[in-house]
Amino acid sequence: MKKLLSIVLAVLVTASLFAGCGQQQQQQSQQQQQQQEQPKKIETSVKIGLATDEGGKGDKSFNDAAIAGLDKIASEYTVEPVILESKQNDQYEPNLKNLASANDLVFAVGFKMQDALTKVAKAYPDKKFAIIDSVVELPNVESICFKEEEGSFLMGVIAAKTSQTGKIGFVGGSDMPLIQKFEAGFIAGVKSVNPEAAKDLENRKNVKYANSFSDINKGYELAKSLYNSGCDVIYHAAGGVGLGVFNAAKEMKKWAIGVDSDQALTVPDAKDVILCSMLKRVDVGTYSASKDTIENKFQGGKTLILGLKEDGVGVSPTVNPAVQQSTLDLANKYKEAIVNGTIVVPSTLDDVKKFQPVEIK
Repeated sequence: MKKLLSIVLAVLVTASLFAGCGQQQQQQSQQQQQQQEQPKKIETSVKIGLATDEGGKGDKSFNDAAIAGLDKIASEYTVEPVILESKQNDQYEPNLKNLASANDLVFAVGFKMQDALTKVAKAYPDKKFAIIDSVVELPNVESICFKEEEGSFLMGVIAAKTSQTGKIGFVGGSDMPLIQKFEAGFIAGVKSVNPEAAKDLENRKNVKYANSFSDINKGYELAKSLYNSGCDVIYHAAGGVGLGVFNAAKEMKKWAIGVDSDQALTVPDAKDVILCSMLKRVDVGTYSASKDTIENKFQGGKTLILGLKEDGVGVSPTVNPAVQQSTLDLANKYKEAIVNGTIVVPSTLDDVKKFQPVEIK
């Protein structure tokens, strides 16, 4: 009996060893296969840095979109981008200086950084810089701007066709020309579909500004006041403040429209109240400038302006089922009219007042 038990144990031990070896070989084979499937990164010595504006990382909107472009470049090249967050205006210049001292290309994300970048770019003429949403006319700076009013026009069409109350709101970050481009385009879109609904946007009764791009509570308060006044759709152009707009929409079971990123994806807990988002392809800007720098094609001294025609702005891929297909079809018809020049979307509040709607069916 003892001899039989010894033989059985020996067989079991041997079997387990073979099983262990087989499992190890299988794991090694899987790892090798995964490594083979992953494209090999292209070697480069270029170093890239980015300074955010006050919204910082995690705004699920503007800054995160800019960073996404660098994430993409890092997946293709041996680049490890350095990200510095600027929570206050007095951090802009120091952050840009720190990045310029150690990197070949430095991004300034946001129009508020224009003055700081101008100083730093002059101090580091041998380095390359790019700024989002502003123009700095220096030979070592590439300026990347967008026709926000064009994408916002489409949001206005969708809001006006989806609203049940005929009352629509807008929440902005800072009441400045750049954010007014979002406001102006949105009003023009609403005006083209439902002129009556556009009146309280034009007179700014249904327009609120947070004077911030990061105060979530302020966004919640402003949105709640608009919803309480009868608005059932709010479009925000306010960065992190928009998270508060979504919170109010969820609480009050109303609709909201996102901005910059596909916010039904970046803010998944709010996807049920987000009709759609106005994509602003900041990621395309940061990726393109990075790739150009790596390939020695950097366009210093030039300004890139990206609109509907260039696919720099547009409607997010994720659209709530509450938006009817006929509404999306209408938005696409307006897009075609804007691209071919039939409609020139106003970019200022004064131009909105002069804007004559073009009815498309």
